[in-house]
Amino acid sequence: MAIARASGDVASNVIGENSYFTGTFVINGSLRIDGRFEGKYLQAEQLYIGALGKIKTNINAVSVIIEGMVIGNINASSRVLLMPTARILGDIKTPELIIQNGVLLEGRCTIANDLRSSAKDLIATEYEKNRIVPEEFLAKKSS
Repeated sequence: MAIARASGDVASNVIGENSYFTGTFVINGSLRIDGRFEGKYLQAEQLYIGALGKIKTNINAVSVIIEGMVIGNINASSRVLLMPTARILGDIKTPELIIQNGVLLEGRCTIANDLRSSAKDLIATEYEKNRIVPEEFLAKKSS
């Protein structure tokens, strides 16, 4: 299966169903994995892991679609789509996460547009804006 890129051209790189690949893999374009990949790192623009695909590595991509199994962390700058047969053991960081019914996921999910900052820090800062301190509020009321 080819994944269409934004520019309209098609990049099709496949690790086939009965294939096994190890190492560090960095690819410009799209990659579909129907076999196995194990290694330190996997980077692609668009990554599609088929129903029979089994991955054991950390993933960095623009967008990721998973039908198979991933053991490792996923960092996607655009979106992650988990199909009903997806099995994930690892953390996910992305601005958009779509999880369909049937997915099995164990890990932390960080969903934020600014992935350079911690979501915890962004939320805590937003919470503190326009904060009302009870003592100050009561002091103003009694004056």
